[in-house]
Amino acid sequence: MSKVFGYPVFDETGEMVLTTYDNDYKEMMMDIRVYQMKQNESREFCREGEEIAVLLLSGKITCEWEGNQSTVSRKDVFTEGPWCLHVSSAKKIKVTAEEETEILLQCTKNERPFESRLYAPEDAPWGYSGVGKFGNVAKRRVNTIFDHEICPESNMVLGEVLNDRGNWSGYLPHRHPQPETYLFKFDRPEGFGASFVGDQVFKSVNNSFSAIPGGQLHPQAVAPGFRMYTCWMIRHLDGNPWLQTDRCEDEKYVWMHDAEF
Repeated sequence: MSKVFGYPVFDETGEMVLTTYDNDYKEMMMDIRVYQMKQNESREFCREGEEIAVLLLSGKITCEWEGNQSTVSRKDVFTEGPWCLHVSSAKKIKVTAEEETEILLQCTKNERPFESRLYAPEDAPWGYSGVGKFGNVAKRRVNTIFDHEICPESNMVLGEVLNDRGNWSGYLPHRHPQPETYLFKFDRPEGFGASFVGDQVFKSVNNSFSAIPGGQLHPQAVAPGFRMYTCWMIRHLDGNPWLQTDRCEDEKYVWMHDAEF
C-alpha cells in the first residue's frame, strides 16, 4: 500500500520531490515537485506526453514559453493570489528567478493538446467558504486555478486554500474517487495542523503533504494562532473527471448542515 503522508526536504540543488509515478506516492498519478531558486537561476521544463503546471509560491520570475515572455511576482501565498503557467505535452518552459523564489511543478501524463495559458490572480479569485456554519470554525478562502470546466483537456485540477486560524477545511468530511495531493504551508515556522486521511491522522507542518487515495475521507485542521495554506491538486480518472459538484460528504455528518451551534 502506498504511503499517504510525507515530510520531504530540499536537496542541494533546491529540489523537493513530493510524488512521482513510481515512488511511495505513485497512487497520486502525478509528478509534483517544489523548487527553491536563487536570483538569476533558470530552470527549463519540457515533458513529452505530460502536461505541466508551474505555480509561483513566492518571489519573482520571468516565464518564457512559445515565444511569449512575462515577469510576475508574488510576495507569499498568504497575501497575494496565484500566477500559474499551464502547458500541454512537449511544450517548453523556461523560468528565471529575478529574486529568491519558490515554485511548484505539477505534472501528469496527458497527450491531449490544449492552448497554453498563464493564469493571473484575477483568474482565480479567493472566495470565502463555510462562513457561519458548524459553529463558524470551518472558514477558509478557496481559489480554483483550473479544473475540468476551465480546461477540459487537462487531466489535473489545481487550486489553493487559506484556513483562518484554528479553523477546519475539507469539512464536512468528504471523499471522491479521484486521488488528491495537499501541500501545506504555515504563516509561522512553528505552525502546525492535523491532516486526516481515512482513519489516520498526521501532524501537518510547513512543506509536509498529504497523498490522499481515491475514496478516503480527508478533512484538515490548523491550530489556533496560525494560518495554513494548502495547495490542492487532483488527478482526474479516465472517463471520470473530478467536478466541483462531485463533493461527497460522509452521511454521518450531514446533519450539521441544519444544526445550530
